[in-house]
Amino acid sequence: MEFRKNDVITLEIEDCGIDGEGIGKADGFTVFVKDAVIGDTVRAKIVKAKKNYGYGRLLEVLKPSPYRVEPKCPYARQCGGCQLQVLSYDQQLAFKEAKIRGHLERIGGFQDIPMEPIIGMEKPYHYRNKAQFPVGKNREGRIITGFYAGRTHTIIENRDCALGVSQNKEVLDRVISYMETYGAEPYDEATGKGLVRHIFIRYGFFTGEVMVCIIANGKSLPHSEKLVEALREIPGMTSITLNVNRSRSNVILGEELHLLWGQIYITDKIGDISYQISPLSFYQVNPLQTGKLYAKALEYADLHGEETVWDLYCGIGTISLFLAQQAKFVRGVEIVPAAIEDARRNAVLNKIENTEFFVGKAEDILPREYEKNGVYADVIVVDPPRKGCDKMLLDTILKMQPKKVVYVSCDSATLARDLKYLCGNGYELKNVCGVDQFGNTVHVETVCLLSNRKRKPDTYVKLSLDAEDYYRFRDAEDKAND
Repeated sequence: MEFRKNDVITLEIEDCGIDGEGIGKADGFTVFVKDAVIGDTVRAKIVKAKKNYGYGRLLEVLKPSPYRVEPKCPYARQCGGCQLQVLSYDQQLAFKEAKIRGHLERIGGFQDIPMEPIIGMEKPYHYRNKAQFPVGKNREGRIITGFYAGRTHTIIENRDCALGVSQNKEVLDRVISYMETYGAEPYDEATGKGLVRHIFIRYGFFTGEVMVCIIANGKSLPHSEKLVEALREIPGMTSITLNVNRSRSNVILGEELHLLWGQIYITDKIGDISYQISPLSFYQVNPLQTGKLYAKALEYADLHGEETVWDLYCGIGTISLFLAQQAKFVRGVEIVPAAIEDARRNAVLNKIENTEFFVGKAEDILPREYEKNGVYADVIVVDPPRKGCDKMLLDTILKMQPKKVVYVSCDSATLARDLKYLCGNGYELKNVCGVDQFGNTVHVETVCLLSNRKRKPDTYVKLSLDAEDYYRFRDAEDKAND
C-alpha cells in the first residue's frame, strides 16, 4: 500500500528515534511520530511522505504505553525544549544508553562495548541553572515571554518552565511589569525595532546567587533604576546587567556588557571548586550532574600527582581545575578569550597554581606547542562542541602518544566518529559511561577512556567513508550557521 501526505493511519510504536520520536510501521512503511513512545498504539496523520518512510503528527493515543506518564508542563508538546516528558524517567535513561551504544556500534564500528550503567538524576526537573527567555507580543498585543515552539520563532508563553528554577518566574514577572509600566517595547525580529530581546537568568545552586541580564537592541533602558529596584527585592540577587545586541541575527548575546547593579558575575561550585560566572561565560547548566560527570572523568584519568595533562576546549576551566587537584600540571586551551580570562581568575579564586591557559583553537595551539616547543602529555582530556574534534587535533594527539585520552562528549555520533579514528591508530576503548545532565530531553553526555596500546604512529588508518561524511556534514552545517 502506498501512503501519501494527509493519510491517517493507526500504528503500534515499536522503537524510538535518536530525537525521541516514536517509530511504527504500517505495511512495511516506517513512520516517525513526535510525542509517541514505545508501546503506544496511536492514530497519526502523515505530514511528509517519502518512498519507504514518512513523518506523522500524533492525533490520538488509542492505547497508552506502560511507559507513558503525564507531563508536568502543560506546554510540553508545543515547546521545543522537552522531547521526552511523556516518557517515564527510567525509560529515558534506557533510551539514552541505547543511543550512545547505537552510535558507537553503527558509526564507530565497536563491538562488546565496555559500557558502565548510565548515571541518572535524582530529580529530573528544576535542574537548569540558566534560562534565556525571548520577549515578544501575543496577538492581542500583550507583552509575553516563554520559549520558542519547536523549529519556529513563535513564543509559547510560559514563565514557569518545569526544568528551570522557581526564581525564574519571579524575575520574569518583575521585568514584564517594568516593561509595561515604562514603555520598554519588546524587540520585533521582522522589523528590527523594539528594545528588549531576551531575559537571561542564571542561578547559583550552591550559593543561591541570582543573575539577571537584559539583552537589548540599544545601550540603555528607560528608567532602568526602577527595574533594578524591583529586581533587588528578590532574595539572592547579585548581578543585574544590560547586554547590547543590535544584530539582525539569531545570536542571543552581544559582546557589549554594562553593569546596572551589583557585580558582573555570580559564584557557584562544582564539587569543591568555585567558579565565577559572567553572562558571557560558558558554564554547564546542571552543576549537580556536572560534578558526577567530572568525577567520572577524573576517575578515568587516574592521576597520581606526577602527570602533565592537557585539557582541550577547556571553557572557563571547569574540568582543568578539577584535574589540577590531582595532577602535576594542567594546560587548558579555549578559543574564547573571555572564557580564558575566567579560567585564570577561577584558578586564582581556588588558589590553584599548577595551571596554564592558552587562547586559540585547540587544533592550532596543540600542534604548535608540540612542533615548536616539544610539549608532551601523560593524559589529554577533550570536551569539544557538538561537531567533535578537528582532524588536525586528532592527528596531533596521535603524534604526542599520551598514555590516556579522556573524551567528554555532548554528541555521541561525532564521539563515535572520533573514537573510530583514534582506536584505528593505536588506542583502545577501555570505558564508556553516559551521564544524564538533561532530563526530559534527548540530550546526553558521555565520558570515555582510551588507553594507548603503544603502537607507533607512523601510518594512520584512513578515515572510513562514514567518518569523512561526518566531517563534511559538520563543516557544511557550521558554514550555514555562521
